Amino acid sequence: MQRSSIIARRRVLTALAVAPLALLSTPASSAGPAVSVFKLVDCGCCDVWAEHLRKNGFSVSVRAYPDLAPVRRKYGIPDKFGTCHTALVEGYAIEGHVPAADIHRLLKSKLKVVGLAVPGMPAGSPGMEGPRSEPYEVLSFDRSGAVKVFARYR
Repeated sequence: MQRSSIIARRRVLTALAVAPLALLSTPASSAGPAVSVFKLVDCGCCDVWAEHLRKNGFSVSVRAYPDLAPVRRKYGIPDKFGTCHTALVEGYAIEGHVPAADIHRLLKSKLKVVGLAVPGMPAGSPGMEGPRSEPYEVLSFDRSGAVKVFARYR
C-alpha cells in the first residue's frame, strides 16, 4: 500500500474516532433558550429530538433516568401524555416530540399553561423521522387539566 493512502486512511480513522468526542465536549450554544431534557436511559430518539432542538437555536442539556414518571409528576405533566422524554424550558414543561418551532412560539406567546405535549411517538415528528409520517397534534395543557390543540401536523 502506498504511503499516501496509508496516511489518508489514518486521517479518516482519526476523524471518525475524534468526531463523537468533539460532539460530547462541545458546549451547547448559549445564544438560545436553555432546555433541560430528561430521557429514558436506553432511548435513542430522545437524542435525535435534542439535536433537532440544538439545530433550531436551543441550548440543550440531556440527563438519562430509568423512569420519568416522577419527573412528569414533579412538573405537572399528566400521565396520559407520558413519553420517552420530558423537557423544561423557561418555566414550561415539554413532553414528547414537540417541534422546536412550537416551543419557540410558546415562549414568545407567554401562554398561561404548564406546557406542550405530543402524546405517543408519531412517525414523522422531530426525532421520529423516517420513511413514513402520520398526522399528529401538539397539545397545550394547564394546571386545571384543560387541554387545547396548539398545532396540527398532517
